Amino acid sequence: MNRTVWIIIAIVAMLVIGGISSYNSLINMSENVGGKWSQIENQLQRRADLIPNLVSTVKGYAAHEQQAIQAVADARAKLGGAQGPSAKAEANGELNTALSRLLVIAENYPNLKADKNFRALMDELSGTENRIAVARKDYNESVQLYNTTIRSLPASIFARYYGFDPMEYFKADEGAKQVPQVKF
Repeated sequence: MNRTVWIIIAIVAMLVIGGISSYNSLINMSENVGGKWSQIENQLQRRADLIPNLVSTVKGYAAHEQQAIQAVADARAKLGGAQGPSAKAEANGELNTALSRLLVIAENYPNLKADKNFRALMDELSGTENRIAVARKDYNESVQLYNTTIRSLPASIFARYYGFDPMEYFKADEGAKQVPQVKF
């Protein structure tokens, strides 16, 4: 065969191998983002599962604080039905605000603050909040790597061809930038 034919075959082979490598890399990154997202959802679910016990404990001491208790229940339900990072972030912000109101109420009840179950639930909730923060950070880092890769050459060519679209970051809602004001 002619030397030109070998050069063309080598170039085609390199393109095919590069394309396969880019595709596999994009699949791997996409799955990594999905895995990180599921960790956020796991931790949000863990927190949502703790909340009914916390609310029940507060109800026992502060039954007349029904509005704050109902706000927590409503925000928890909204978080359970939220789909996608921005909807989850918004619902999470509402739940954080409702929980902070409930915890302010708890401050007014010394017997509640001294209750062993309440303290244990608060410790669990605090640990879960830390886990959520770590999971969000890990998720956003994997989204950043994925989004950077699909916008960089040569992967961007294959990403566009195979339909790899940018993924959404888990962003705090606008209200999270300000300290919530609790008014009764």
